[in-house]
Amino acid sequence: MENFIFISPNYPDNYWMFCRGLKEMGARVLAVIDTDYNTLNPQLIKHIDECYKVSSFHNYDEVYRAVAYFAFKYGKPNWIESNNEAWLDLDAKLRDDFHVTSGFSYKQIHIFQSKSAMKSYYEKAGLAVAPYCLVSSLDQAKTFANQYGWNLVLKPDVGVGSSHTWHIHNEHELEQYWNQAESLNIQMILEEFIDGHVTTLDGIADAKGNIRFLCSMDYVSNCMDSVQNHDSVGSYYNFIVDQERKEVAQRVINSFGIKNRFFHGEYFELKHDQEGIGKKGDLVALEMNFRPPGGFCPDLINYSYNEDIYRLWAEVLLKQECAMHEKADYSAGFIGRRTGVDYVNSLEMLMEKYEKELLGVEVLPPAFASAMGNVTIKARFTDEDRRNEFFKDSFARKSDINPE
Repeated sequence: MENFIFISPNYPDNYWMFCRGLKEMGARVLAVIDTDYNTLNPQLIKHIDECYKVSSFHNYDEVYRAVAYFAFKYGKPNWIESNNEAWLDLDAKLRDDFHVTSGFSYKQIHIFQSKSAMKSYYEKAGLAVAPYCLVSSLDQAKTFANQYGWNLVLKPDVGVGSSHTWHIHNEHELEQYWNQAESLNIQMILEEFIDGHVTTLDGIADAKGNIRFLCSMDYVSNCMDSVQNHDSVGSYYNFIVDQERKEVAQRVINSFGIKNRFFHGEYFELKHDQEGIGKKGDLVALEMNFRPPGGFCPDLINYSYNEDIYRLWAEVLLKQECAMHEKADYSAGFIGRRTGVDYVNSLEMLMEKYEKELLGVEVLPPAFASAMGNVTIKARFTDEDRRNEFFKDSFARKSDINPE
């Protein structure tokens, strides 16, 4: 029996299902948690063999002792994973210290979390990347802007989501956002803006780096605009991934050396020809995430494929096999709507019109609402036209129809 130490399966809430998948595949599941046992989801308790509580995952010595306890009681760990962006460094350091080789080392994951460092791996895979500089001064940023034009993105070189990410159109905005960025005391990266739709290639790779499961999500809006401009946001999974993009995904996984793990690769699909970058429809690399797609995206994958992606992940890691899926049965997606926006259509109207396709409506806590909207509507469709109508109805604002 393989010993799988899962870091923080209690958060996010849906991560207990990874433990369920592991148990179904025959693993011994040992959980490190940072909350009281009696507050755990009963389903999580059901699908773990033992848990060890620490006061904080930021206290490395305490987490180390938790893993050492499990190693002493059950034998050497075979796996140490969290599937969580916040703890990728922690996972890797623990693997190094306990000589677990089933995942990235601390040195590898530290390099891969840098947006600038990722670019060489994408270029090795034959993909274009946005021109960039790691800025250390306002003068350096202005020099870059004068070379590439005043359509730029300033963001942390290491970070998740779109926090502290700004779209810059002129010198005044650059000065304004640079002053805000300086107070963060972190390395910022300045890039040429890529005018493209954001699309993803998400999946699971086996021990040889072969992609065993692959799907693709399109954003209707994007997280940067959602956070910076308080825009609505939405996305959906596509029915198919064409052969060309399958080949792109495999080249990228080979370049990064991704094995035995989830990946969430983000790309721009160019809206038009962009000089020095590519032609309309080309993919331009954005960033690679060495984890499942965030939020409730794993559930949208399940709704799209009539599958259990949590079990498939465990099956790939522990059995090195997985049922192939050439086409999704549905296209599942979500809309994130903002409070304070005067929408044309009420939530009640949308729920009634799309009753047959509706999967659920949820009010999100502030930690998620900044990027994903205050109220989310999830639905799945068998028809692209019906899906597109849903997004159009959900996004429509009165100010777009009757501008002042």
